[in-house]
Amino acid sequence: MILAAGQRPEMNEKVGYQNGFITKDHCPLTVPVRLQPLTDTYTVDPKPFARGKFATVRRCRNNETGVEYAAKCIRKRRRTTDVRHEIMHEMFVLKQSEHCPRIIRLHEVYESSTEVILVLEMAIGGELHRVLEDHEVISEKEAARLMRQILEGVTFLHERNIAHLDIKPQNLLLTNTFPQCDVKLCDFGISRLISKGTEIREILGTPDYVSPEILQYEPISLATDMWSIGVLAYVLLSGHTPFTGETKQETFWNITSGILDFPGELFGGVSNDAKDFIQRLLITEPSERMTVKECLQHSWIRCGGNSENSWSDVALSSRNANVSVFSVEVAEEMTTGQEVMPLLQQCEEAISVNVVEGTFQSHTHLLPVNYYQSKNERGSEKTCPSLASRTPTKNRVVSEVEERIVELEGLNISKHIIIGGDRMSMVY
Repeated sequence: MILAAGQRPEMNEKVGYQNGFITKDHCPLTVPVRLQPLTDTYTVDPKPFARGKFATVRRCRNNETGVEYAAKCIRKRRRTTDVRHEIMHEMFVLKQSEHCPRIIRLHEVYESSTEVILVLEMAIGGELHRVLEDHEVISEKEAARLMRQILEGVTFLHERNIAHLDIKPQNLLLTNTFPQCDVKLCDFGISRLISKGTEIREILGTPDYVSPEILQYEPISLATDMWSIGVLAYVLLSGHTPFTGETKQETFWNITSGILDFPGELFGGVSNDAKDFIQRLLITEPSERMTVKECLQHSWIRCGGNSENSWSDVALSSRNANVSVFSVEVAEEMTTGQEVMPLLQQCEEAISVNVVEGTFQSHTHLLPVNYYQSKNERGSEKTCPSLASRTPTKNRVVSEVEERIVELEGLNISKHIIIGGDRMSMVY
């Protein structure tokens, strides 16, 4: 059964719709809630720098210390429903996470007659989403570094049986200007405490990142976050979400079908390790997905995007080895059978290869990077890496020359990022 956003399932007396919320009755921590106006302590910018359906975020500065914070102002009533317990839940999650460096820190809490205000640590780098909009796609090394930090934050939550349930670039904040920054998780408004022996079934999340079990109204678990992490990794590496359709219903159908592919035009330069990482998460059966700790032990994360099959270099081998080149700038466009000009102008012999079939929207050129004096200096012979898994190529035998290493510089295939920004929620 696939439920559309806002569609209400049939009531079931065995389902507790308030399950998953932390309350003061079973939270070991106390959070003082101040009742005086926020403006007594802070100078608050009148214009929000971020806005959601039921909340706004404003920059504020402490009048005594001059330290800047982000004031998240959340309405206590949505339509006719009192949701203060949900806001308090978010507050308790943040309080429990105050010593985790990968989660945004809660500083103070204020409450008025209409809203609760969470005074949060200011992340001056802004949302990761903005970086993806500006850069289209980031390097695999940077993607692996950010994913490690995200996984560290999720590990902290999962060790406490808390599922975030809305992991996406908009909820990942940067501590400084990219790439000289770390990343922190924020926005725990739809997070849930997964208690042993209870089932939580809700329709919530962001369409492109939501898991199959949520759409099918099956129990939510910590594995639900792992699906979103798989989607996030796909987005960071390609600039696209893996299941986006023309409509939300088509997107939901794609998600529940679980059909995953890695188009050559998007993943031509991405390592097999990275693709394996994604494949081990985007599995429709939650129990078969990697856990967050297993993700941290995956070779792609441990090697920081520098695993052996992450070929940013193309080795041109001596001894008549076949050479595969998947993107070379030779003219305004690339066509089948076109000859490449000599790649290494300093070589003893000119080297030519056949160009990949098809064209790219933007081109890549090969430049010499490093030259070895002789094979004996290396101690072992290096074989030419196969790029067959990236983009089909035509191969040609290379003349006998010393091995040269050339780097694919300036790889910037035009991509369009598609990120859904609307949350789904149950509406009664």
